[in-house]
Amino acid sequence: MNIFLSHTPHHTKKIIHNALEQDRHELLEPEAKQLIGAYGIITSRYAVASTVPEAVRAANSIKYPVVLKIVSPDISHKTDAGGIILNIQNDKEVEDAYEKILQNVNKTFLDARIHGILVEEMATPSTEIIVGGLRDPQFGPAVMFGLGGTFVELFKDVSFRIAPIEEYEALDMIHEVKGSKLLSGFRNAAPLDIPEICNIIIRVSDIMVSLEKIKEIDLNPILVYPKGTKTVDARIILTNKE
Repeated sequence: MNIFLSHTPHHTKKIIHNALEQDRHELLEPEAKQLIGAYGIITSRYAVASTVPEAVRAANSIKYPVVLKIVSPDISHKTDAGGIILNIQNDKEVEDAYEKILQNVNKTFLDARIHGILVEEMATPSTEIIVGGLRDPQFGPAVMFGLGGTFVELFKDVSFRIAPIEEYEALDMIHEVKGSKLLSGFRNAAPLDIPEICNIIIRVSDIMVSLEKIKEIDLNPILVYPKGTKTVDARIILTNKE
């Protein structure tokens, strides 16, 4: 069992190198979270378990409720594969969920390489945002911001900037999206932590500028609270160019 505690940017190139050495061009979720954690982006607490007893110990360390997710380089869409079970409340449910995920995956992905099961805290629901990075062939590294959920899926309500960016540019990106009022205390709700959102956008910009092997970053959803944020899911695609 491997519980992520802290890393420094020194580790990030090793994470990328190891993936490319294994002919993988998408980081596993725990690898992606280690990488962004090295740049100061807060993720939900997690551990990777290789056995049912390890998963139970991890859940008790993280504290219930938890989420279980498959960790496999051959399964990008975990939900479609039955590779995620949410809101697990006790040890028995961890045991059942662990076995159920493996059964689901074995039905649809017989040859999938399984690197373990991710045990992750069930973060408190809140307003969701998305922050992304991409490497454009013409303009180079860029960053993207949008509100999560239906805002980004239905309305494509997002903003972009060429990296690197500064704090005022990150703030402009936030205010450009139509749904930004939801972050400022809409209808008597508590204002959310906009400075920390700016920090995440800047950190993603830093990653895209400093790590040329990264092609795309997708942090979605990021849960935003009146104080602080938690990145629940992270996806990082690597370039296959030398």
